[in-house]
Amino acid sequence: MTTDWTVRAITRAMLPVLLVLTMVEVGSGLVLGSFEATLLQYPTLLVLVPVTIGTAGNLGSILASRLSTAFHLGTLSFAADDETLLGNVVATVALAVTLFPVVGAGAWTLQSVTGATQLALGTVILVSLTSGVVLAVLAVVVTLLATYGAYRFGLDPDDVVIPVVTNTCDVLGVVVLFAVVQLLVV
Repeated sequence: MTTDWTVRAITRAMLPVLLVLTMVEVGSGLVLGSFEATLLQYPTLLVLVPVTIGTAGNLGSILASRLSTAFHLGTLSFAADDETLLGNVVATVALAVTLFPVVGAGAWTLQSVTGATQLALGTVILVSLTSGVVLAVLAVVVTLLATYGAYRFGLDPDDVVIPVVTNTCDVLGVVVLFAVVQLLVV
C-alpha cells in the first residue's frame, strides 16, 4: 500500500475515482427523474427517497470505515470465515432491519401531519424495510468489493472506499426503492 501523501499522489489516486463517481451520480439523477410521476402521486415516497439513500450510504460508510480500520490493523483477511468481516456484515444488516421501519414510520408520520398521506402506514413501512434490507446487502457487497479493490491496487481504503460506497448507494438506493415500489405499491 502506498503511503505517499503528496498532493500529486492523492490527486493521481482520487481524480479517476471521483470522475467515475460523478457520472454515477448523474445516472442516479436520471433514474430519479424517470420516477417523477410516481413520486408526485405518492408524496410519502418522495420523503423516503433522500432518507433511504442517505441511510444506505451511512450504513455502507460505517462498514467501510470499520473494514478499513481492520485492514490497517492487519485483522482483516477477506476470508469467508473471518470473524471481523462476518461480525461487521451481520451488524450492518441488523442495523438496516431496525432502522428502516423507523424511517418508513417517520416518513408516513411527516406526510400525515401535512395531510398528504395516501399510502397506509404498513405499506410505507414494508416498502422502507424491504428497500433497506436489499440496500444493506448491496452496500455490504459494494463495500467488500471496494475495500478489496483498494487493497489489490495498493490504494488506501480510507481514501477510496467511502466515496465509492456512498455514491454507489445513491444510485442503488433510487433503483431499489422504485423497484420495491413497483412490486408492492403500483
